[in-house]
Amino acid sequence: MLNLSVSFALTQAHDQEALAAGMMGLGCFAILMIGILALAIFAFAIYCWWRICSKAGYSGAMSLLLLIPGIGGIILILMLAFGDWPALKNRRE
Repeated sequence: MLNLSVSFALTQAHDQEALAAGMMGLGCFAILMIGILALAIFAFAIYCWWRICSKAGYSGAMSLLLLIPGIGGIILILMLAFGDWPALKNRRE
């Protein structure tokens, strides 16, 4: 009787370890997929801002200010909002 209960406990512990390992693997896969999705969204945002800066007459590379954490986007928006757009200089004259 004692032998059967020890065997059952060891089998149950092994199953729990396998379940935990599987859940950790699934969690790592989910984090990887979320990271890839986040990078794709960020790359698309840089592309969109590149187009906006180009249409305003600035260099499209100005959109790379978004790579500065925290204040890069604010600087970009302020430059576009309060700066003189080179594309509009020809229209005013």
